Formats: sequence, C-alpha cells, structure tokens
Amino acid sequence: QVQLVESGGGLVQTGGSLRLSCAASGRTLSSSAMGWFRQAPGKERAFVAAIDWSGSTTRYNDSVKGRFTISRDNAKNTVYLQMNSLKPEDTAVYYCALRHGVGVSSWFETEYHYWGQGTQVTVSS
Repeated sequence: QVQLVESGGGLVQTGGSLRLSCAASGRTLSSSAMGWFRQAPGKERAFVAAIDWSGSTTRYNDSVKGRFTISRDNAKNTVYLQMNSLKPEDTAVYYCALRHGVGVSSWFETEYHYWGQGTQVTVSS
C-alpha cells in the first residue's frame, strides 16, 4: 500500500511563491510516474504537472507553464512542485498522485492509482 502526504500549502499574495512536497511511504517512488492536480471551488479536478520515473520528462498544463516546476528526489521518495508568480486563479486544493509501477507520466487522473489528501493553496489579490 502506498501513502502520499502533501505539505507546503498556505496563503500567499499574488506574485509570491510556494513549494509543495509530496512524500511517499510504503513503497519507493523510483519506478513510478507522479503528477500534481488541483481542484478549485466549484470546479472539477484538473491536471497541473507530471514527471516520469527518472525525472527526465515533465508535462505541464499551459496555464502554469513557465511558472511552476515539478521535480523529484527518488532517494527521498519525494516529489516537489515549485510554484512561482502565483495568481489568484491558482487558488485550489493541490493533490499529488502516483502511477503505480508505470514510469511514463500522464495528463489523465484516471491513470493514477494513489492520491494524497490534498493541501490548500490560497493566493490573495
């Protein structure tokens, strides 16, 4: 069984930065692709970014490209989402997700097998 725990969310002003972390336990991350998704109030959960098992390939939603960076440290079983130049529209609950035993990342939440509990990010205007 895999457990994912996100941290690093909080309240920040427009233009500020936050770094989210997702720590995995129960199984190493090293063979699994990881993703970040977010859900704003009244909206469906949406893809933010994803990274393959090695960290060599990343994907981003166009709305965060150039502002957010996903990375991973397999030795620490942790995936990160560095968020810069935050905007009020980035306000959401952010979830990390893992594709168990699959090294290639995906845009689609249905292709992820494990999810964290989420961490709130609020960007004030």
